[in-house]
Amino acid sequence: MSEAASDLKRRVDAAAGSGLFHLLSSALDDAAARAAFARLDVVPALLRPLGERVTRAELAQALNMALFLDVTQRVPMAAAYVADLQRDGAQLVFDHGALRTVAWPSGQLPPGEAAITRVLRPLGFSMAAVYPLPRLKMTGRAWRHADFPEDIAQFFVSELHPERFSAEFQDAVTRVLESSVDPLSPADLATLEHLARDGDLPTEAAAALLPKLIGCFARQHGLFEADDYQRLLRESAEMAWISTEGNAFNHATDRVADIETVVARQRALERPVKDAIETSATGRVRQTAFKAARVMREFQDRGQRVMLEVPGSFHEFIQRAPLDASGALDLAFDAGNATGIFKMTAGAAKDAGTAEAAAC
Repeated sequence: MSEAASDLKRRVDAAAGSGLFHLLSSALDDAAARAAFARLDVVPALLRPLGERVTRAELAQALNMALFLDVTQRVPMAAAYVADLQRDGAQLVFDHGALRTVAWPSGQLPPGEAAITRVLRPLGFSMAAVYPLPRLKMTGRAWRHADFPEDIAQFFVSELHPERFSAEFQDAVTRVLESSVDPLSPADLATLEHLARDGDLPTEAAAALLPKLIGCFARQHGLFEADDYQRLLRESAEMAWISTEGNAFNHATDRVADIETVVARQRALERPVKDAIETSATGRVRQTAFKAARVMREFQDRGQRVMLEVPGSFHEFIQRAPLDASGALDLAFDAGNATGIFKMTAGAAKDAGTAEAAAC
């Protein structure tokens, strides 16, 4: 083991006595918790010793770490990139996770971003800004943590507006989403209310709640017709993506110091990085990403079950410059950047209809 890798192991060992590590380990397992701590930089203020209560910030960080780990398991390029960092004894800074919702009746699930914001608010997140995405017929909203705005990853939650599409499209959206179930029970919602009121929870209650929160960031609806997927895809690659992936993280983002250097290294390794780096109107926020993974998803097709290859999630990079001489980072997003980044799944979706279907 290299000296850098040994130092990383020591840092993970030191974190293992924290309440945050205990919380994550109880929701996943010890090996997964260690993997998450090895991959992600965590500020010391979130590594309090295990005690009788868990703060909203600790619970928010545990959720983010679990969701980041999920992306690395679903996106091969993310796993390869993280493995490179670990060999060098480095950890990445998790800047934000992005997910998509639909402002439409959704079975038992609250429609649109309400299904997610009912979780984010009690965890200490508040809406920082609204980003209209008219070309996509969507609205994006940034949710930032009140206690650790630079250190706990933000959530970029987008909502698609089916009323801006055709009647045929709307009917397909209804059929896809009507089977949605709610992963949160009334007891879970009551626990979230206690968290919102008090700002913390008993450790046992927090450990019981975390797996339910993780479950909110997944697909909540069942199988649907492949023809409906094609109907959605013709008008919105974003809705087609939601139909197969639900509220899972569309991407997770690494905050880097020099995005040009990162891109050059990934291209030298012949990894599929986006052609351009998106730059915000202010010039302070720059973003790019790996191309979306390809995944196999199951559909119904006239009484048979078939598998189709469709776009999955991806890993993104972001460079943030300071706002001013204080050194505080510009934590904003940019509608133009977001629209460009969304093309990572839109481009891959164009070929989904030609994928070979296999009966199963």
